[in-house]
Amino acid sequence: MDLKSGYPFWAVKNGLMYAFPQLEANLSCDVVVMGAGITGALIANDLAKHGHDVVVLDQRDVCWGSTSASTALLQYEIDTHATDLARRYNQASALLAYQSSLRAIREIEEVAHDVGDVDFATCESLYYASNRADHSRLADEFAWREQNGFPVRWLSRAALKDEYGLFAPAAILSSVAARVDPYRLASKLLQRMQQKGAHIFDRTQVTSFTATEGSVKLTTDSGMSLTAGHLVIACGYESQNWLRQRVAKNLSSYAYISDPVDPDQLRWLAGTMLWESSRPYIYMRTTGDGRLLVGGEDDDLDIPARRDRLIDRKAATLQRKVARLFPHLQAPPAFAWGGTFAETSDGLPLFGPHKEHGPRVLFALAYGGNGITYSMLGAGLLRAQIEDRPHSLTGLFAFSRLG
Repeated sequence: MDLKSGYPFWAVKNGLMYAFPQLEANLSCDVVVMGAGITGALIANDLAKHGHDVVVLDQRDVCWGSTSASTALLQYEIDTHATDLARRYNQASALLAYQSSLRAIREIEEVAHDVGDVDFATCESLYYASNRADHSRLADEFAWREQNGFPVRWLSRAALKDEYGLFAPAAILSSVAARVDPYRLASKLLQRMQQKGAHIFDRTQVTSFTATEGSVKLTTDSGMSLTAGHLVIACGYESQNWLRQRVAKNLSSYAYISDPVDPDQLRWLAGTMLWESSRPYIYMRTTGDGRLLVGGEDDDLDIPARRDRLIDRKAATLQRKVARLFPHLQAPPAFAWGGTFAETSDGLPLFGPHKEHGPRVLFALAYGGNGITYSMLGAGLLRAQIEDRPHSLTGLFAFSRLG
């Protein structure tokens, strides 16, 4: 599957950071993690840190899949409002999802600072109503979050204009959000794991696996075999290839990044990510060197050739939307790209075993707008399942909720 089109900035900026070998011998280990992007890296890192013998495999070069196209907005705010989750499930589930995601931001911060030099920074998140019809929905969402102790502030139309120069009906300002270079974070995590004795192999494709009561046996395209106690499938949007059940919908999203912008033009955008209530939504954030990263214009295309042809048009549309919001801002695209992403019907991820493969095969489907936050949660959740311990998120993020 071709997961990206155009020139994803992280790959252009960082290149191939480290060299990892292909698998050329049979191996046995505690856990095989299939997928060496940001999700696989966070999960493998957590397992290795807690004493598990881990092997990580990827059919491409490390981080060369959807991680290279991620815009890496780190938020506790889920694409599905907490009030909508509460109506769909219950108040306790909505609270658990949002509180867990809030905690995950702090956990990612700890990992990023431990690794170092990954362009991590905390910031605020400004979520504005795209139109008058969304005002009441945002007001209800704000009331729920405030009542449940989340770090939020309500901004009226007047406050938005006075403090941010934005013309919108209202907004929710959250004080907890962050940004990171996901390609750099994942690459450095995997390199550090390798230095500490973990096995990382890229350009190694798994062609089949068989799960038994006590182990999983994998076969690669070069005829090598691996035997493990558990297999974690963290292949991003390609994980669906290992399931007969369709569990999410693949879509395409688009983004561009500017050259570095004068801080006097960026103003408050330097420390605040911006997104809106319309679906699909436009969003933007900055990088450590002052570039403006803009994304959105999602569509239901999952055909790489057609997506390729749309990149320039989509980037131009995003640029026009930025110009309407910020007429003073001169930040045209320097690099533009598109990529595959997936979403579930409720905006929540899927972590754990699926009945098709049994308890030895665990999936890590961190789908949705805040996939890296979900990946951090999944690291602890899957380790608990491998260690046969209970975890508060097991039920909420399980395949069983799909019916």
